[in-house]
Amino acid sequence: MRSSGTWDQAEHLLLWVRTGSAFLHMGDQEFRLAEGEGVWIPAEAGTSWEVVTEPGTVAFPLLTHPSATAGVQPEPRRFAIPDDWQDWLIQHFNFQVTPLSGRGYSQDALVDLIHGSRTPATEGETSASPVPRDALAMPKGGSAGAVAEELVRDPALRLTVREWATRVLSSPRSLRRDFLAATGLTFEQWRLRCRLNAAVEFLSAGYDVDQVVARVGFASRSGLTRAFKQHYGSTPHQLSRRLAAGRPAGEVSERAAAARQADDLVRMARGDGATTAPDLLPAARTTPHANHVHVLSWMYRGSGYLDIGDRRHERQRGVATWIPADLEHTTGIRENSISLPIGTAGTGDLALTEPLHVRFPPAWDDYLMFCSISSRSALKPDGHDPDRIIDLFAEQLAEQRALTVPMPTHPGARDAALDYLRRIGTPGEAAAPDLTAEIHRLFRDETGMSFARWRYAARMRIARDLLTGGAKPSAVARRVGYAHLPTFSAAFSRFHGMSPREYRDHQADTRH
Repeated sequence: MRSSGTWDQAEHLLLWVRTGSAFLHMGDQEFRLAEGEGVWIPAEAGTSWEVVTEPGTVAFPLLTHPSATAGVQPEPRRFAIPDDWQDWLIQHFNFQVTPLSGRGYSQDALVDLIHGSRTPATEGETSASPVPRDALAMPKGGSAGAVAEELVRDPALRLTVREWATRVLSSPRSLRRDFLAATGLTFEQWRLRCRLNAAVEFLSAGYDVDQVVARVGFASRSGLTRAFKQHYGSTPHQLSRRLAAGRPAGEVSERAAAARQADDLVRMARGDGATTAPDLLPAARTTPHANHVHVLSWMYRGSGYLDIGDRRHERQRGVATWIPADLEHTTGIRENSISLPIGTAGTGDLALTEPLHVRFPPAWDDYLMFCSISSRSALKPDGHDPDRIIDLFAEQLAEQRALTVPMPTHPGARDAALDYLRRIGTPGEAAAPDLTAEIHRLFRDETGMSFARWRYAARMRIARDLLTGGAKPSAVARRVGYAHLPTFSAAFSRFHGMSPREYRDHQADTRH
C-alpha cells in the first residue's frame, strides 16, 4: 500500500502498523516502522510525505480532530503500541469512518496518547450529575445525513456550507433544504446545537472552558459564553462549577476514563511505569439511516446486529453482511465487539434488496482489515480495485453454499459447480451454462445427479438453509433466483414435501 502528497490537512495523524512493516518519509525525516510501532504525524501545512508498506502489512491511519492542537508533539515521533491496546485502536478507526457512536471513545484519547499530557481530570474526579441536553434530530441518509454524522464525530470542523456541499457531492441550496426538512432547523442552527451538546459533554468530563472552546469549534471564549447564555441561561463557567459540585463520589465519566487509559499507554511506551489496558470496549450503535450504496460490514470480534423494520439480523464473529442501499436500518455492536466496513458496491454493480451474509474464517482477518483500510482511507494498494471485494464475497459465499449440496471432485466439474453457486439469484443465472459432455458425465458419476437436477437440488437446499435461519419465503425466492413466489413454493414443496412457510414454521417450533 502507498500514499503520498503534501500534508496540508488540519488533522493530526497516528500511523500504526498492526502487522508487517512500513516506511514513512516526512519532510527531511525518515521512519522505518515494524509490527506494533506507530508514528505521530502532526498537522503541518506544506510538508511533503510518503508512506509505503511492505506486502502483508496492515497499517491503520488514525486521525485526530483539528482543534486538538495545544501541547501536541510538534515533530513526527515513533513509539511502540502494547498488544493489549490494539483492539482499542482498531475500534477507534471504526468510529472514525462509520456512523457508529460509542461511549468512552474520543479523539482526545489519541491526542493524549501521543503527547502524554493528562486531561484536567484528576484522581477521584467523578462524572457529572445528569445535565439535560437537547435531543438532536439526525437527518436520515443522503448528503445531510453524511454531514451530520461527521459533525457529531467532530463538532469543531469549520467548513462552510459550500465546502460541505462539495465534500458530499451536493449543492449548498440542497444541503440547507435537506437539513431544514429533516430536523426543523437550519444548517447553522443544527450545527450550533451539536456544538453546545458537545460542550456540555466536555464540561461534564472536567475540561475547563478555554479547552472546550477550541474542541467544539468556537473561535473565542466570548462566542461560547454568549451562545451558552442564550441557550441555557447560564455561562459555561457557571455550568462547570455546578457539574463539579454535583458529581457522585466514586463515579468516573467514561470520557475521562478513556483519556486516562490513553495517558497510561503513553507512560508505558515511554517506560515510565505499568499501565492498565481498557477493561472492555463499549457497545455502540448508529442512528436509523440509509446509505446510497450497498455497504459490506464485517464482525471482527464479538457480536452485533442489523435492524431493518421490525426484523433483527444477528451478526456473529466472522460474519460479513451486505447492507442494501436505500434501506433505512440501524447497526449495533455489543460490549467487547468490533465491526469494520470492508467495501461498498453501487446499485448498478450488485442487485440487492435483502441483507446477504457470509462467514469468513479467522485466517481472513488481516486481509479483511487491509480491505477496510483501503476502502475508507487514503492508504491504498497499487492498482486498487474497489470491486474486488464483491468477487471475494461471491467466492466465499459459493464455498459456504457448497457445504449444503454434494460436490463433484473433478477440478473441471467442481469449477462449474462453484461458478453456478456464485451466480444463484443474479441476472441471467437461469440460462443453462454451456458445459461439455464430459462435465455432464462427471456430474452424474460423482453426485448421482444430472447437472440440471444438481442445479435444482442446490437451489432447494440453499433455500432450506435460508428458511431455517428465519428468512421470509418471498425473500428466499428472490435469493435463489425465482421471480415469483408461487413458482418457488411449488418447486420447494416437490423437493422437501412441504411448503416454504410450513418448513420455516416447523424449524422455528423445533428450536423452541
